[in-house]
Amino acid sequence: MDPGESSPEQTALREASEEIGLQPDRVKIIGRLRSIITVTNYQVTPIVGVIPWPYPIQLEQEEVQRIFTIPLTWLAQPDNHELRQHTRLLPHTGHESDVDRGSVTMPVIYFKKYDGEMLWGVTAQIVVSLLEILF
Repeated sequence: MDPGESSPEQTALREASEEIGLQPDRVKIIGRLRSIITVTNYQVTPIVGVIPWPYPIQLEQEEVQRIFTIPLTWLAQPDNHELRQHTRLLPHTGHESDVDRGSVTMPVIYFKKYDGEMLWGVTAQIVVSLLEILF
């Protein structure tokens, strides 16, 4: 959240406007999923909304490379995702060499590729949370 924002919904609407040109008045917010702490220690609160489709998306190239869709029915099929072990280097503290900084391994959700794109990590975790509610 930026200073002055009072809710995750307000933040989500601002971010969507900045990143894909989605006008806040075109979004019908229908809910909020539980917050997630990412492996990089950010708290993410997913906001679920409905927009008119098709919508004239305008990408902010510095933030978003490409927009794609994946059908919910495909995402909901258990064979299309799995847990894998993911190893991430710990941040450099400035007190030790890069070689000695260590790593952490944790289970991470990965979806199979769909139309050349793969959902994984926190995005996949958000999708699985939404699917649990929907189905």
